[in-house]
Amino acid sequence: MAALVVGVDVGTGSSKGVLTTPDGVVLARTSRRHQMSLPRPGHAEMDAEAIWWGDVVSICRELALHARGRPIAGLCVSGIGPCVLVTDGDLTPLRPGILYGIDTRASAEIDELTARFGAEAIVARAGCELSSQAVGPKLLWLRRHEPEVWARTRRWFGSSSYVVARLTGEYILDHHTASQCAPLYDLPARDWAADWVEETLGDLQMPRLAWPGEVVGTLRADAAAATGLPAGTPVMAGTVDAWAEAFSCGVRQPGDLMLMYGSTMFFVQTGRDLTPCPPMWTTMSVEPGMMTFAGGMGTSGSLLSWVQELTGNVDIATLAEEAARTPPGSEGLLLLPYFAGERTPIFDPHARGVVAGLSLRHRRGHLYRAVYEGIAYGVRQILELLEEAGGPASRVVAVGGGTRSGPWTQIVSDVSGIRQLVPEQTIGASYGDALLAAIGSGLVPPDTDWTRIVGEVVPNPENRAVYDELFEAFTTLYPTTRDHVHQLAEMQEAAGGPGPAHAPDGGPRRPAAAAGRRPWDGT
Repeated sequence: MAALVVGVDVGTGSSKGVLTTPDGVVLARTSRRHQMSLPRPGHAEMDAEAIWWGDVVSICRELALHARGRPIAGLCVSGIGPCVLVTDGDLTPLRPGILYGIDTRASAEIDELTARFGAEAIVARAGCELSSQAVGPKLLWLRRHEPEVWARTRRWFGSSSYVVARLTGEYILDHHTASQCAPLYDLPARDWAADWVEETLGDLQMPRLAWPGEVVGTLRADAAAATGLPAGTPVMAGTVDAWAEAFSCGVRQPGDLMLMYGSTMFFVQTGRDLTPCPPMWTTMSVEPGMMTFAGGMGTSGSLLSWVQELTGNVDIATLAEEAARTPPGSEGLLLLPYFAGERTPIFDPHARGVVAGLSLRHRRGHLYRAVYEGIAYGVRQILELLEEAGGPASRVVAVGGGTRSGPWTQIVSDVSGIRQLVPEQTIGASYGDALLAAIGSGLVPPDTDWTRIVGEVVPNPENRAVYDELFEAFTTLYPTTRDHVHQLAEMQEAAGGPGPAHAPDGGPRRPAAAAGRRPWDGT
């Protein structure tokens, strides 16, 4: 009787799990909804005991029932990140977990560490500029602002590594997540930056480093009783969810690029020995010997939902059909999709949406298509940055719920000129976790890929001229309107309106001042 594997992912708004065979057939899948906490402006947290651990326990218990007595060869857990959770020596959380780049509390510590170590030195060693994504400044914030908590702290974790500790008792962190813990990880050395760690954290013990698909321990008796999985089940190190998702769709070779269509757009491109190139984020990949460039937008699919709400909750299929009937270029309607600030490439939390060229003859189909196109122009900007940093993508795989959203993928291909492959299975990170568990436990060879491509989106050359013209206008519209938009953003925030953007997929928020320059201005 062939053994099975379990993959679980703890996301920002929900946790998901799958039970699969060694060849990737999904026997069962389940999910749990949850919420993060926003206790004060700039703070984003999550209850690690109730959500990170509680969701994994609940999901594993349900999936174990579907195994129907078949052996479980391995378990792998991914999660949002990089996050910060501090515990005592018994793994009891001392406070809620601090989330990734949507938590902006450590801006003073970002500036201080940048001044102390030097911006260029940090990029060369850690692979990126310090931002609200960075773990080092948040740990320093805890040390400074919550000294009573810090005095009791014995260990610190990310979301998935905390779950691994509860499952196995092992104190580990995977190399990819560690490479997002700037400035604590030395990217060229593939190890902790011991001198910067000591200067930032004092004598706090650092976790052992492991690769995401590496077996780091086995399920303890108490964890087995909680999860319903057999004691002694091998447990992998796990990693950050977006990278587990890239692994799930076969983005593993140099030049492979994952384009994730969701509430936001996220990009992961794989390569070897990459040289850090801001504004892209340079990290270790899921597998040894590989690295990645990554980038992300602030709002994408969420804008489509906004138009739906704005137009009386018209059926999405109807809006997509109206957008598809609208001529390319939306008859002169151009949109900046910065409705909650923007990440790559402008890194401007005070950017806002702009709709230019609106006339009385435009209808909701024009607006809906203009959103698709505005997102696509942003995608093209990031693809050009990725090409500049690591060369052109040789293979682009499109994943996420947005791949089934009307003409969205076709418009992205038309605007950017790329071909996109669409896989059959788009479950996401938990599916990648299951594959990591299958490989790590020795069920399948290391080069196993469960991806089955079922579609391809090819650019229509007839639309390129109009999109080239509008893309040029798009790249100049932001710097032209920036000062006015910042003034309006200040008025919104003073009135208690929208603040800096919150990204559910793990990317950083970086004020322009933190990088020592104005936001990207299209030049």
